[in-house]
Amino acid sequence: MSKYADYDFQPFLQKAISKLGFTEPTPIQREMIPVILKGKSAIGQAHTGTGKTHSFLIPIVQRIISEKAELQAIITSPTRELASQIFEELNRLTEGTEIQSKLFIGGTDKQRSIDKLKTQPHIVVGTPGRIRDLVKENALLVHTAPILVVDEADLAFDLGFIEEIDAFAGKMPDSLEMYVFSATIPERLQPFLKKYMESPVHIKIGLKKPAAEGIDFTLVPVRSKSKKKRLLEVMEGINPYLAIIFTNTRSNADSVANYLAEAGYRVGRIHGDLSPRERTRMMKQVRDLEYQYIVATDLAARGIDIQGVSHVINFELPEDLEFFIHRVGRTARAGLEGTAITLYEPTDEDAIVRIEKMGIPFVHKDVKDGEWSELKERHTRKNRKTEKVADEIDAKAKSMVRKPKKVKPGYKRNMRWEMDKVKKRERRIKNRKK
Repeated sequence: MSKYADYDFQPFLQKAISKLGFTEPTPIQREMIPVILKGKSAIGQAHTGTGKTHSFLIPIVQRIISEKAELQAIITSPTRELASQIFEELNRLTEGTEIQSKLFIGGTDKQRSIDKLKTQPHIVVGTPGRIRDLVKENALLVHTAPILVVDEADLAFDLGFIEEIDAFAGKMPDSLEMYVFSATIPERLQPFLKKYMESPVHIKIGLKKPAAEGIDFTLVPVRSKSKKKRLLEVMEGINPYLAIIFTNTRSNADSVANYLAEAGYRVGRIHGDLSPRERTRMMKQVRDLEYQYIVATDLAARGIDIQGVSHVINFELPEDLEFFIHRVGRTARAGLEGTAITLYEPTDEDAIVRIEKMGIPFVHKDVKDGEWSELKERHTRKNRKTEKVADEIDAKAKSMVRKPKKVKPGYKRNMRWEMDKVKKRERRIKNRKK
């Protein structure tokens, strides 16, 4: 189908899709929607910002039989923010219908969640641990639900949630349809997939182009300054609509946010140490554009759709370099352009090279007094040094291998051989000294 109007969706769903401004499905939606409508288990592998969420929400809503007062689909997400975001999108599709949906996430009152289940909803969205708890309490009756979506499966695995999903997936129907969505499918995830999925359709979208188009990748050396001062200089050189500054740990996020606050910036923060209420309030303030800068851990890099992010700043490189792609994917969404700025130190050189091999085209730049200037390539000094050493070795070889007084046929070749021997010996000596 080339347009959403071509699908045979229920009128309320077509209206909701139109209201969202969707006219043509994205590649992952075009591939995944027909598969889910047919009820065939599938793995959807695509990077963030490709429209994964609606690729499963739309066909699931289409398949719900509202007259049946029983659970028909479970959607799990590894973080509270992601689950809440999916639930919001689901509500936009089902608004004004008889389809009942419930959100169950950790950090909320469990008894209140149990009380909400006196009547079973048609669709449940939630974090794996809370869903497992409700199933354990016999409050959520999963035996009627033929559909299970595991969103951000690689992150769920990293956070140790696959066992919790396994605990309630085993109580779902034998004919369970499972839809797994993830940017990567780690080998360690395979036993879980094989347990519940028999010959699933495997859809891969855009994996050869991991970096979002429309992003300028800027690399800024920290040099002798403190990294926080360098960050301030970068911030003085940009005027973002909204910028996310990424750190690796919660304590670093707080430290950077506090430093920027002392410098006069009003910054939001998103990380795992915030209480559920604080996180809900923070996300609302972010969406209401109360902040121009947000300091965040990688929790915010995985699928959370914050509208209008014009800049991403990597205060430090992620330990798992795959997260670099998720981070920069927060900007240049929906056809817009964006800038990703990375602060780096000499110890980051190996990681930078590996990121470049992932297809990231860095431009080396400096900023001073709010003005940007392009620097020479990082490798220039190293190349100059290498060339200098090579010149020295050549000169030494030439001085040691003299032209014989009496020349014979082939003397030039013999001289080259002798010079090569000298060069090899000198290179070995230089390497040992290093």
